[in-house]
This record gives sequence, structure tokens and C-alpha cells, in this order.
Amino acid sequence: MKKVITFPEQKQELPGNEYKMNPEPEIIRENYTGSGKLLGKTAFITGGDSGIGRSAAVHFAREGANIAIVYLKENKDALKTKELIEKEGQQCLIISGDLTDEKFCKKAVKECISLFRTINVLVNNAAIQFPQNELEKITSAQLHKTFETNIYPFFYVTKAALPYLKEGDSIINTSSVTAYRGSEHLVDYSSTKGAIVSFTRSLSTMLAKRKIRVNGVAPGPIWTPLIVASFDKLKDFGKDNPIGRAGQPSEVAPAYVFLACEDSSYITGQFIHINGGELVGG
Repeated sequence: MKKVITFPEQKQELPGNEYKMNPEPEIIRENYTGSGKLLGKTAFITGGDSGIGRSAAVHFAREGANIAIVYLKENKDALKTKELIEKEGQQCLIISGDLTDEKFCKKAVKECISLFRTINVLVNNAAIQFPQNELEKITSAQLHKTFETNIYPFFYVTKAALPYLKEGDSIINTSSVTAYRGSEHLVDYSSTKGAIVSFTRSLSTMLAKRKIRVNGVAPGPIWTPLIVASFDKLKDFGKDNPIGRAGQPSEVAPAYVFLACEDSSYITGQFIHINGGELVGG
């Protein structure tokens, strides 16, 4: 029987805006066995320092891929992710910088190519959120920051990586359940996640003739540092879905493996919904 995890009321803020999570998220199940699904591949993951991005990176590594992760400034988290990837016997390149800067996005892709000579899987995953219960409280500054962080880099990074992607390669975009059913306290965030859905579907059609697949994952409530950094009351987080609890990153990342590898060779323009049983369309 799977252990049900309950969550504390308060977050603990640490130096560098890092958050100590209690309990710690499960990054990969001990019994997850890699089978070489990504052997010899290189994955480029934005927001790969923690949460879902970290979990995807470690799963990819267990499947045989080398990893490049891009993050803003959470050096401690990034080094931990690097350690976990190297423990799997794979190489990891960590790149710190601001994804809202298109020049940095191009530079980060070039760094990856310089080391690994290729990109086979691109995961656009980095995001921020600032909960507000009233539309009037969403300032212009917040609106711009949310869109500039959550959707613009998907264009920047994908444009920079496309010249290196080949037939059979894969792009995976992280959206959210909020793109499908909305969120009364995350109006701007859920709007960006809806934009990611449209971006994914449009790009999948554009790149189909090049035989590059474009899909996405739309997680529900997952226990990640983004949640702890965003919300004050966490005791009931995730309990309002049919399964009755929040999910772990380890329960999301295998979907990224599936979309990255040849098992999903006949799938493009689609989203996998990992949300504890909430029924959504699309």
C-alpha cells in the first residue's frame, strides 16, 4: 500500500530563497528500473533544478540520457540534481541564468551543444506563480513577469534548439490542470498554462513534417518547491481531488520518459493529465 503523505502548515525559508520541504518530495521510486529507453540521448530541461524538472532529469538519466538543466539562481538545488544524475552514471551540465532573456536562451543551448554535441529531448518546464484572490490585485508588473517567465522562454528555447533537433526527437512542454479547469486564485498563471497548450498543439502540427514530436504534461497538485514557495496553508493541499492527496514528482516524471522515448512514436500534439483523477477535456 502506498504511504499517504500529509503536509505541514508553514514553509521554512532558507538563504537564497530555497525552501526546506517536510516531507521531502519523492524524486524517483526506489523500484523504478531503467531499461535504456533514452540510451545515448541528451535532454535539455528548463527548471530542472527541483520539483518535476528534477524528477524528469533523474528518470531520464536512469534511462541512459545525459542531461543539461537550466535554472535561475538556485545553485544548491541544481548541484543536488547534478549529484543525483551523476549517481545514475550520466553526465550533467548545469546552466544558471534568466530564461526571459532570449540571448541567454541561445547561449544555454549552445553550451549544451558544445558539451554533448546534440539535443534529442527538449523539456520546457520552468514556471512561476503568484496567487491572488482578486483580479484587481494582479498588478501589471506581476502580469508581465508571469507571462515573460512562463511562456516566452518556450518560444526562445525551442527556436534556439530546433536547428539541432532531428527526426525522432521530442519536445515536451509542462502545462497544468489549471489550463483546463481554470483557477480562481491563479488567473494569470493558468492563462499562461493555457497558452502552453495552444503552443504545443500548433507547434506539433508545424513540426510533424520534420518528424519531431511535440507533446505535453498537465500536472495537477504535485508536492514541489513551487507550491511551498507560493502558498501559506499547505495542510489540505491536493485533498480535493478523487484520490484525495497531492501527487509526488516521482508519479509525474515517468510520463516525460514515455513522451521522450520511442514508445510514443505515434503521439504528437497531446497532453497527459496527471492530476489525481480530476476529469478534464483535452
